[in-house]
Amino acid sequence: MKGAIFIVLIILLIAGCSTLILTPADFAWPIESVPPVDQKGTIEEARYNFSVNVKGLLFAETQDSINVSKHTLHVIRDIKGYYYITGTKFKNVYVFEHTDGGLKLVSKIFIKERGLDDPAFNQKKSHIQLINGNDKPLMLNKDGILEGGKK
Repeated sequence: MKGAIFIVLIILLIAGCSTLILTPADFAWPIESVPPVDQKGTIEEARYNFSVNVKGLLFAETQDSINVSKHTLHVIRDIKGYYYITGTKFKNVYVFEHTDGGLKLVSKIFIKERGLDDPAFNQKKSHIQLINGNDKPLMLNKDGILEGGKK
């Protein structure tokens, strides 16, 4: 009898310590945001209650963290919650995930050596579509360019 009570208590203790996971969840932004960078290096999107300092990203892409307010970035969030960020003249699309108090780089996807001319993101169910002027649209996920979506 004492053994059965002990086992039940252990099971209840283990069940009480398990993590609650709510699925499915859709974190996607239906359309991209195109916020300008302010003098402090911050972009802000009031619609999604989102702001982040992008000086480090601008330095990584342009080697300049002083003249930050001349940039406008393109930002979209996919269904899994990853943030995709790029801008005009960027060679890459940067994919970030949420971390405690910030965004952490997951991947840097090389797109074009001479940089993007007119980038725009579209939300698709299984991927993010990157359109750049007259170039063929690319299908992206957090790991890179999807097969069939290469130039």
